[in-house]
Amino acid sequence: MLSYQHLYHAGNLADVHKHSTLAWVLDYMTRKDKPLSYIETHGGRGLYDLTADEAVKTGEAEAGIGSVGDWFDEGHPYAAALNACRDEFGDNAYPGSPWIASHLLRGDDVLHVAELHPQEHAALKQAVAGAHIHGQDGFEMAYSLCPPTPRRGLMLVDPSYEVKAEYMDIPRHFAKLAKIWPVGVLMLWYPILTDMRHRGMLRALQTTFPEALTHEVRFAPARDGHRMVGSGMFIVNPPWGLDEALKDLGDAFEQL
Repeated sequence: MLSYQHLYHAGNLADVHKHSTLAWVLDYMTRKDKPLSYIETHGGRGLYDLTADEAVKTGEAEAGIGSVGDWFDEGHPYAAALNACRDEFGDNAYPGSPWIASHLLRGDDVLHVAELHPQEHAALKQAVAGAHIHGQDGFEMAYSLCPPTPRRGLMLVDPSYEVKAEYMDIPRHFAKLAKIWPVGVLMLWYPILTDMRHRGMLRALQTTFPEALTHEVRFAPARDGHRMVGSGMFIVNPPWGLDEALKDLGDAFEQL
């Protein structure tokens, strides 16, 4: 959606869940001396200032990375990305998923990121040097690229979910993309809202991909009236060891 801007939500608890998972997977995949492709369908601006009015207004970053940053020791790839981002842009900077991917990937890896919002697209081009930034629908980009070169790789799907139809469309997209790119790691982030509208989408995905990994965490709303009470990740072809890593992360969320 062209109205959505992630700056209001950057660094919240859902971002902690999503980005720490993404960083772990990228770190694991880059241990193998073979190039990979990274594809992201909804990139946002890639880099955020948590002192911006939009971020301060919602208080989500303060309740998120501002409160739980000590969960991750210096050896965790998410902490490494956070520290590198702050070293370069200041203590109030927060990296979006395209920036995290750009930091963790290597010179022979290939990054493709889509973003339709004109302002977000322009900011993304500045934030993530060396990436292929596409000003088109994310799924259109994904279909045009898959199977990508290099064939080994990862796709992150992280839509705004401002339109309820997205919940119905995603299982269809995942089924088609997995058929085109059967070796790709397909990662989906989804919000858990008070009305639990994600359940139909998740049932459809789990029926199509019975061996995929589902991981959910719950947390209190960031403010009165806020409807998001949790975060979910659905991962097709999950790397070995990810389930154990996410159990540890889930234990940390349970202590909130």
